[in-house]
Amino acid sequence: MSLYGKPIQDLKGVGEKRARLFQKLGVFSVGALLRFYPRAYEDLSRPLSIREACPGEVSAVRATVLQRPAETRIRGGMTLYKCTITDGESDLFLTFFNNPYIKNLLKAGEEYIFYGKVTASFLKKEMASPEFFPAADCPAIRPVYRQTEGLSSRLIQNAVKNALLLLPSEIKDPLPEPLRTRYDLCSLRTALEEIHFPPSQGALLRARKRLVFEELFVLQLGLLKMKGRARCESSLRFTQNFTPDFYRLLPFQPTGAQQRAVGEAMMDLQSGRPMNRLVQGDVGSGKTAVAAALCYNAACNGFQSALMAPTELLARQHYQTLASMMGADIQVALLTSSTPAAEKKEILQALAQGGISLLVGTHALLSEQVAFHRLALVITDEQHRFGVEQRAALAAKGDNPHLLVMSATPIPRTLALMIYGDLDLSILDELPPGRQKIETYAITSEKRLRALGYLQKHIDRGLQGYIICPMIDNAGEDGAAGDRKSVLDYAQRLRKLMPAARIGHLHGRMKPKEKDAVMDEFAAGRLDVLVSTTVVEVGVDVPNAVIMMIENAERYGLSQLHQLRGRVGRGTEKSTCILVSDAQNQEAVTRLQTMCRTSNGFEIADEDLKLRGPGDFFGSRQHGLPELKIANMMENMEALKQAQQAAQELLRTDPGLEEKAHAGLRAEVARLFTAMNGN
Repeated sequence: MSLYGKPIQDLKGVGEKRARLFQKLGVFSVGALLRFYPRAYEDLSRPLSIREACPGEVSAVRATVLQRPAETRIRGGMTLYKCTITDGESDLFLTFFNNPYIKNLLKAGEEYIFYGKVTASFLKKEMASPEFFPAADCPAIRPVYRQTEGLSSRLIQNAVKNALLLLPSEIKDPLPEPLRTRYDLCSLRTALEEIHFPPSQGALLRARKRLVFEELFVLQLGLLKMKGRARCESSLRFTQNFTPDFYRLLPFQPTGAQQRAVGEAMMDLQSGRPMNRLVQGDVGSGKTAVAAALCYNAACNGFQSALMAPTELLARQHYQTLASMMGADIQVALLTSSTPAAEKKEILQALAQGGISLLVGTHALLSEQVAFHRLALVITDEQHRFGVEQRAALAAKGDNPHLLVMSATPIPRTLALMIYGDLDLSILDELPPGRQKIETYAITSEKRLRALGYLQKHIDRGLQGYIICPMIDNAGEDGAAGDRKSVLDYAQRLRKLMPAARIGHLHGRMKPKEKDAVMDEFAAGRLDVLVSTTVVEVGVDVPNAVIMMIENAERYGLSQLHQLRGRVGRGTEKSTCILVSDAQNQEAVTRLQTMCRTSNGFEIADEDLKLRGPGDFFGSRQHGLPELKIANMMENMEALKQAQQAAQELLRTDPGLEEKAHAGLRAEVARLFTAMNGN
């Protein structure tokens, strides 16, 4: 039986109670425990003398116990155990708290390696509750694992030791030997043993190299196989290109980037194979016009299209925009959960008979009642808001239809290929002419009243503004919000400060209909200021909104700040974004300076990646991909490129991973993508 099939509670030293703690960490089997890699390592290979150990730093010290720990009781029922250790030149004083076993564990005259934080007072050095190991039996490098209450790193370490003993003598390595030789990768057994218990830094690097490559390689294989499945023949070939006719309907000249993206997509649509394409562009780059061109082509070729948006408000905006672009001869309909029953019945009937060429909607499109006559093109907007299954469920309403994904989240190209590895990529890197540059300023809270006065001047001219706060109310998780601004409190204060202004508020705890009603009021100009959390990050166009103030701006990543800023500057008026922050740390200051310097979303995404790592772009919750257990996009970019190349070469010779030598890889891909879909 595979170790993935052996429950964690069956492992020696675990049992039912401790198994529940392991399960909190996502470890349900012995196999999963072996892939639960250390989060850090303690280097005990070069212990210092007591004199060399610097106060305030964590150090490994080699020393001998002078006397057995002595017990001292203090007020509050606490018991201290104290002893002195020496290296022959200097002494170090140790204190342990409420640990009666320490008297038997530390023996006078024995030499140990002590690991802990050194403090200094009254000309003496001390350590409180250090880790310690007999000097003759001390690991060179000790693993440190992610923990949960009741399950320490040392307990996890002992469980991993027992798990490694269960590895069969002939372990099946999923990476074929020729591949390991080509990329200089050690065996799986060596990698698993040395990632958990590395005998040296060199061994640790060797194990990491192998496991990072394997993780990225398996992920790329899975994504490329998904793309390969979409490369079968399609009966939904677009025989004619009506793009020039569509461009003549537009009141503006498309940008070069828009024309290029439409051209790339049309090549897919006319190729005889299903399109699987991501159109990625900055806020305001004109993705909707690209989608409209393809929907127009679908209709003129006798096919139907579906566009799914994450919110009813956004779906309504897309419907209005697309209907205005498509011309009078092409029927466009809107379907959401609030569509009246009689109207919904008419839409469904016309859709099934082919009378509607383009259906725009929300998750309502996934309803069983929705049946198309000849669905050829499926478009999802803000793809990261939808799971993999939802995308597949809409596509299942047609016979292997063409797929277009639109995203306004700027992601560096290499990372986009990683996240959307099953999709071809088109990038809109030009803004349509006439788009206003958004002036961005960073201020401290001392200038807040001046900024609100600036907002009032624009309100007096009939314009509108947003104010973004990081919290909903003043009760933080610890019961105190500190200096963080909250939507409800801010809106209340603003109503007193600006009594003539019409102030609305919006946050994630509101019901969808309540949120839509508030956004409708704002979009219709019946509110002057909208105080909101980041729920407006993906929202409708309000060309009359020209000011955005973002409170506690240091609390957001660059990409999120850029997305928020994109809510203004959508009309002909000059727009301003004001970042309010009292943060002094260098990373926060650098982020805000970057926002003031550039409005290029891809440049901002690159900078965000450098400052914050890939957390903003990766994670199974946001993108539907499994969490990377050991690979890091910033550190392992070269390994990613190698893994992509190796995966492409392997699938050229064995597209289904059906060869006997690739059985292990097939199992790893299946396991990874089962986790991805939450099964």
